Amino acid sequence: MCIGMFESFVTRHWFNEAAKAVWSDAATLQAWLDVEATLAQAQAELGVIPTHAANVIRAQAQAGRFDLDALAAEIAFAQHPLVPVLHRFEALCGEPAAGYIHWGATTQNIFDTASALQMQQTHRLLLQHLGAAIEAIAALAVEHADTPMAGRTHGQHALPMTFGLKAAGWLDELDRHRVRLNSRIAASFPACMGGAIGSFAATGEVGRRVETLLAGKLGLQPAGLSMRSSYDRAADYVCGLGLLAGTAQKIAQDVVFLQRTEIGEAAESFHMGKVGSSTMAQKRNPSTALLLVSLARLLRARVPPAIEAMVRMDEGDSSSTNVTDTMLPEIAVIATSIAETLATLTRGLQVDAVAMRRNLRLTRGLISSEAAMMRLTSAMGRHEAHRILYNAAQQAVSQDVDFEDALRQDAALADLPASADLEGVLDPQAYVGQSATLARETAKRVGAQR
Repeated sequence: MCIGMFESFVTRHWFNEAAKAVWSDAATLQAWLDVEATLAQAQAELGVIPTHAANVIRAQAQAGRFDLDALAAEIAFAQHPLVPVLHRFEALCGEPAAGYIHWGATTQNIFDTASALQMQQTHRLLLQHLGAAIEAIAALAVEHADTPMAGRTHGQHALPMTFGLKAAGWLDELDRHRVRLNSRIAASFPACMGGAIGSFAATGEVGRRVETLLAGKLGLQPAGLSMRSSYDRAADYVCGLGLLAGTAQKIAQDVVFLQRTEIGEAAESFHMGKVGSSTMAQKRNPSTALLLVSLARLLRARVPPAIEAMVRMDEGDSSSTNVTDTMLPEIAVIATSIAETLATLTRGLQVDAVAMRRNLRLTRGLISSEAAMMRLTSAMGRHEAHRILYNAAQQAVSQDVDFEDALRQDAALADLPASADLEGVLDPQAYVGQSATLARETAKRVGAQR
């Protein structure tokens, strides 16, 4: 029975398959067993348990030897998520090795360290797709560094710019997210082996050395102070994913806007067989962009519970760990899916330079009002220039005339010095500032940092 969004026949294609595999039941069980086996190996090397016991534990640490359906029933009966697994593992290992499984550890040690392994795997997947999106956007920034378009603020034409500059804005944010997440992943998900309350009471000083050795074998950092009541490290990375989701949604919504029928400046890729409506055959909806918006919302909705889970009673609190154990796989899969969908969207983005130039002239010169103001300022001061341009702009709108015609009606402009002549100033393509340079520099800088 498939009722969850990751496996539903309606929505399963939204989510990255490799990330789902990392967090499947079988993979999660294998991660637990890998931690148990590595714990035994580290303890054996430090003389805590016999080497032969560690070898048996390692050999039997195979998820394929466990009956997941039977485990589910036993977990429900025991009302504990790991003890039934340990019982099965002990039976597989036999005596005397069974007596050395889980030596000095507690359930949350195993779960948190296993989650760290799984988060490392999904982080690598996320970086792969995020890198593809960054590469695609960098190419757009360079290709369209000189492609003029209307810059907009508050849904209205503001100043001319180039599409390359818009793409550079996307690119710069995504690169910061990549740097941010890379800097956080290791510290956010360490190996934790402090025992029942984090004091290493069962193992003493050697337990701390075991944690360090185990961490090295698993490619993780040791927690050092592995307090079960602390979740700020993981929450920090989750917050970073929430920031990535914010930028991804912004880019997606930019595409949705640009693909509007009345705008038509850009569109996501289309193929025959892609359907926009069951009744309106003409529809070419920005479905990939809209999916990206949905995924971003799904992820950001999970950030507050991750922060809330930092609030824990005493030195252990399953009311919080139950939330994070359930939520972390969802966050990891959704985040990777965001990066993958963003890469798909940006790789296929089609830019219509003709439509951009057409829309740039929709306001019949009004978009160049700042350019005119800067030219006039030298002759009359910014405040007087703004007053004249404001009046002319409102007249152009109310009388439905060209901005230049409205300006020419102002007597104050009759005897301007040559330095304030407006000839050529109202051409919007001449007032894109450093758009092209910034676009190329950003693409080059981000490429150099890879």
